[in-house]
Amino acid sequence: MALVSPADKLDQASAEAGLSLRSDPELTKKVRSSTSLNKLAVEDRAFHDWYRFVLSFPPHLVREYLIDKFKLPKGSVVLDPFCGTGTTIAEAQLNSLSGVGIEANDIAFLAGSTKITWNVNTDDLLHQAERVSKIYEQKISAEKSLRTLSEVQEKLTLANSISPLPLHKSLILIEACQSIDCEEKIRKIFLVALAKTLVFTASNLHFGPEVGVRGRKEDAPVFEAWFNQIKTMAQDLSTVSGKDHTTSEVFHGDSRSLSTFLKPASIDAVFTSPPYPNEKDYTRTTRLESVLLGYIKDKQDLRKVKKTLLRSNTRGVYKEDSDDQWITNNKNVNAIADEIERRRIELGKQSGFEKLYARVTRLYFGGMARHLAELRPFLKPGAMLGYVVGDQASYLQVMIRTGNLLAEIADELGYEVVSIDLFRTRISTVTKAYMREEVLVLKWRG
Repeated sequence: MALVSPADKLDQASAEAGLSLRSDPELTKKVRSSTSLNKLAVEDRAFHDWYRFVLSFPPHLVREYLIDKFKLPKGSVVLDPFCGTGTTIAEAQLNSLSGVGIEANDIAFLAGSTKITWNVNTDDLLHQAERVSKIYEQKISAEKSLRTLSEVQEKLTLANSISPLPLHKSLILIEACQSIDCEEKIRKIFLVALAKTLVFTASNLHFGPEVGVRGRKEDAPVFEAWFNQIKTMAQDLSTVSGKDHTTSEVFHGDSRSLSTFLKPASIDAVFTSPPYPNEKDYTRTTRLESVLLGYIKDKQDLRKVKKTLLRSNTRGVYKEDSDDQWITNNKNVNAIADEIERRRIELGKQSGFEKLYARVTRLYFGGMARHLAELRPFLKPGAMLGYVVGDQASYLQVMIRTGNLLAEIADELGYEVVSIDLFRTRISTVTKAYMREEVLVLKWRG
């Protein structure tokens, strides 16, 4: 018998409240199921592909909203409070808008902040890369035994995520990059190129959509991939060299604590994609490069990172978490959490993580309520907001209509719900059902 979630009833209730603004489901299947909608187009490669999450939303979606729909004039300030690897911020700057990003993940923060740093002398960048090349060649020739990870590092990374020889090459290259005396902005470019090389050239990782290990590379052209990436980045920077452009900034921190970073009434628009309420651990997605580049040295470092993230999966839930207090009176969120718990008991699921499904659902929507509440003083009257969100059924196949629930929360907090636009559909790996990814469009009345 098919499970009927309380969220299914929410669609009708939302329609009555004027919040259900989705396209016809059959049209969804026919028109929007193509994965190409989320692909990085060839013409958008510059800057964006320096390093990006596999599941990042595409730059064309940012343009569609900021330029075509929100019609922001040049110089407007765009906020991405869940900045990730900087798609919104970089695209804003490419379109003469000023971007402000907030990101808690160290590697993502590195990538996002580096993509918008354009005042780089490309000749010096290439010269320093040549210096790295010489040091690398000297070390690779001199060392007869393979370098390895420490026991602590091994435990932090996925088993077999990188083979011995590619690891050896990677560790030498990292040391060579760190040994160069150069400008900090050039060092950051080196590190971003290293992060990309580690994941896509050196490692055995694959993403489908969760990160896992597939196959085994006995060898890989680690240095060659890194050096070619540096040359590509230099070419991208040369296209904006000497041109007047807006400036942007990315802050390293928690999107639920905005007062640390923002000035009152300073934001013209928001475009972002918060984590989805599922079991995807975003620190796991970037674990290899975070460990090898020294951003996560032990379990304590990992815990610190997780505590600054929105609670979206059971791997990052702590006893002291209290964001659920923000949705104590939200009947629909609590009904879904109760249904998840009822379903868990019915199925006899007893693992520690399964017992947290209901709680993390409340913490997720409570954290988003907290974020939207705290955001209000920093928005200009009439500010437009776009949140890329997706339906989820990761918790025992109970459907979570994320867009509808966040629309309801936003409405209660004084935002105008403009629309819930279909972006694309994807097929659930568990249920094989069509799941909707949408852009929740809000307006701050002021």
